[in-house]
Amino acid sequence: MKLVFRQFLSSLVVVLALIVSMGAFFVGFTKQVAYTNTWNHLEGYADSLKKQALVTRKVNGQQQLGINIDRLHSSEELLSSQDVRVVIFTAPNKVVYPEHGYQARISANDWAKLKAGKTLREKLDEPAQLFAGHKKSVYSKDTTDIFSPCFDSNGNMVAVISIGATISSMKKTMRGTYEILGLSTLLAVLLTLFISYALAHYMTKRTLRLKQAVEEVAQGDYGQTIPVNMHDELGQLTNSFNRMSTSLKESAAKIDRQNRMQRQFFSNAAHEMRTPLTTINGLIEGLMYDAIPADSRMKSLELMRNETERLIRIVNNNLDYEKIRTGQIALNLKEFDAAPVLRQLQEQLREKAEDQKDVLALHVPVKLMVYADHDRFIQIVINIMQNAIQFTQDGTITVTAHADTDNNQVIIKIADTGIGMSAEEQEGIWDRYYKADPSRKNTKYGESGLGLSIVRQLVHLHHGTITVESAPNEGSTFTVTLPAKPEN
Repeated sequence: MKLVFRQFLSSLVVVLALIVSMGAFFVGFTKQVAYTNTWNHLEGYADSLKKQALVTRKVNGQQQLGINIDRLHSSEELLSSQDVRVVIFTAPNKVVYPEHGYQARISANDWAKLKAGKTLREKLDEPAQLFAGHKKSVYSKDTTDIFSPCFDSNGNMVAVISIGATISSMKKTMRGTYEILGLSTLLAVLLTLFISYALAHYMTKRTLRLKQAVEEVAQGDYGQTIPVNMHDELGQLTNSFNRMSTSLKESAAKIDRQNRMQRQFFSNAAHEMRTPLTTINGLIEGLMYDAIPADSRMKSLELMRNETERLIRIVNNNLDYEKIRTGQIALNLKEFDAAPVLRQLQEQLREKAEDQKDVLALHVPVKLMVYADHDRFIQIVINIMQNAIQFTQDGTITVTAHADTDNNQVIIKIADTGIGMSAEEQEGIWDRYYKADPSRKNTKYGESGLGLSIVRQLVHLHHGTITVESAPNEGSTFTVTLPAKPEN
């Protein structure tokens, strides 16, 4: 559940940070708009006062400011009902209206700005303060003021009108804004809590399901797969887990099959080796004690030699497989004519085929150039031919070969009319120790179950391919492709 709370907390922090930042922006913007609107109204009041209550006249040739008191009082009464007050300056520290009880001054810097024709806008948020750093006014409420200069016909500033308004109404508006913002924040937090918890719970549920499946795989149950409903990062991880689980299941099945075949192999190898060793031991004892007639001794020696070769063949097959598997074998690749080699193999295996009452047919061109290791080429073809003879009785083994010049390769097909194989057997024949027909494990050929596994490894080392097509009781056809000549 820790992940739920972490995701929940992170979502909440992000939303709160967003709400606070947006709230601060909104409050600042609203406050600025309120001040701007107030200043605009106050400037309008100042312009109206200039036209209605202030007059200038010449006295002794000089411009003097005159105030129409009746109009000014009338305007002030109207403005005071809206919490707006009026102050008129003729000098930075001289207030001409109101006439009594009000003391204030304008700084020299601000006075210079006013003389330049600039209207000043001020926020006086501190109580009883007309202007920051200036003397206190008689007003105790927070105000916002504008200072508007008045010029005569010659362009000389003769007075400054200060219009101030309390900001109580503005504060009331801002309090309403704060209340709305607070309510919105509360609703947003509650909604965020609900959505964050739901999302975190959903994500955690998916994670826990994946964790449970991983634990079951760790305990050896490789059949675990998880449905993928979303294509996010966790969905991609789930897909990877499903692929891993499938791969582990296939690997475990292959290892199990290999182990079974290995156990079968050791059993077969022990049986295969015990038979010739028993034969050899019996013949040696017969020769030692003169139990074998003189005219049968040569035949006995020949039998001993055949059984010895059989043992050597079993050992060499295992050594060859290990060398190929570990990359310790090096090919002596060269171009040679494969046609006479195939005809020689036909003659070599003819007697073995006849023992099975098989016909061994060969169809090859006069010349067939191939790029391969000569000895390994013979090993590839003779293994497949012997395999065909082993599993064919009273049938035909046909070897055909031709050159495919368009693809720079030689194609050799070895077809038989033997017992054939099922789809499962076709998949397993390339595995080490596999025997398609265990009932024939006592035959003279294919003792170790390594022949076709070695063949495929050798073909791949030649950068060739080998395939098989077969069906039960319909025979099998092996197709081998090898390079015809070296690539440039």
